[in-house]
Amino acid sequence: MFAVSDFTMLKEKIIIAVDGYSSTGKSSFAKAIAAKFGYTYIDSGAIYRAITFFALKNGMIKGNQIDEAALEKALPTLSISFSTPSLSAESKVCLNGVDVSQDIRLLSVSEVVSTVSALAFVRYWVDHLLQNWGKEKGIVMDGRDIGTVVFPQAELKIFMTAAPEIRAQRRFQELLDKGVHAEYQEILDNIQKRDFLDQHRSHAPLRCASDALLLDNSKLTPQEQMIWIEQIITERWG
Repeated sequence: MFAVSDFTMLKEKIIIAVDGYSSTGKSSFAKAIAAKFGYTYIDSGAIYRAITFFALKNGMIKGNQIDEAALEKALPTLSISFSTPSLSAESKVCLNGVDVSQDIRLLSVSEVVSTVSALAFVRYWVDHLLQNWGKEKGIVMDGRDIGTVVFPQAELKIFMTAAPEIRAQRRFQELLDKGVHAEYQEILDNIQKRDFLDQHRSHAPLRCASDALLLDNSKLTPQEQMIWIEQIITERWG
């Protein structure tokens, strides 16, 4: 978790989009930015994970088969919210009033979330939800297509990347720290599979926006990342 030493208010409200590959630390980075500048943090990936968990729990996913008709019908009945919007690394994600923060991080969800999130009707529903949250600006949002599809007009776009092996090791250690059994190779295979699916889906594939700043954090500490973003924001917005 990032250490945020002080609070700085930006003179104008903007939208900060943080996109990139899975397990690059997008959520932690976006949370720290939000806490530093008094913004609201929104984790779009958690929304797709919550939908995936719902579909799994309700028998809409069996193997590689998704009951798309049932899921599309169920989407309007879902209520997804974040109980802790910015600073805490343990932000709670609630699905229909129930805390599913740990459930949505299970490998069973990770294995199929890219497939679920590739469905056009799922992305349209989530995009609409996210765009409503962003109308007042003053938000930091992370995901796969925030700067390219959800908020192409975002004033600041960041695209995060890191070597797959480094991302797998980070995810492996994170799960161990939480007491969850994990296998490094299984995690690496999952990350590489998700990278391929995210980049090759037909609707809103993962790509770096032409006006996004590239951040390769393979060898950067969380503190170094914060220094990097603070310098950029200071230069652009004082």
